[in-house]
Amino acid sequence: MNYWLMKSEPDAFSIDDLANMPKKTEHWDGIRNYQVRNMIRDDIKKGDLVLFYHSNCKPPGVVGMMEVVKEAYPDHTAFDPDSKYFDPKSDPDNPRWLMVDVKFKKKFKHMVSLDELKANPALAEMRLVQRGNRLSILPITKAEWDEIIAMCGG
Repeated sequence: MNYWLMKSEPDAFSIDDLANMPKKTEHWDGIRNYQVRNMIRDDIKKGDLVLFYHSNCKPPGVVGMMEVVKEAYPDHTAFDPDSKYFDPKSDPDNPRWLMVDVKFKKKFKHMVSLDELKANPALAEMRLVQRGNRLSILPITKAEWDEIIAMCGG
């Protein structure tokens, strides 16, 4: 099993939005970064666990947990001219962009802010707290996962 952190701006799609979806499941669309696309294609697998991270808000932080329930498939928003994620160069016969489906597992009682993550010496090597790491999906280690889960109160 792999562990991930996925970022979303809460005013675009929040942990509560996911919890309120039918079957508490939704596709994770709109990825337009090749490095992240490759992780979706090659590394993210059904059953992997994911930390839901609210970004671009005050304060940003880890707010909940999800599970990957469907592996990579074409991101249909790339083909929709009315979507903000439309990519005219993406071909339905050879899609450039992919997505996975995630399912809500829990919302944490205590959100762990980015400042708290940065202040924890056990997370000093975590990609999220390193300068220049702005990817919307990041792999995390089992040790990082366990530390953050403990910080969230389980």
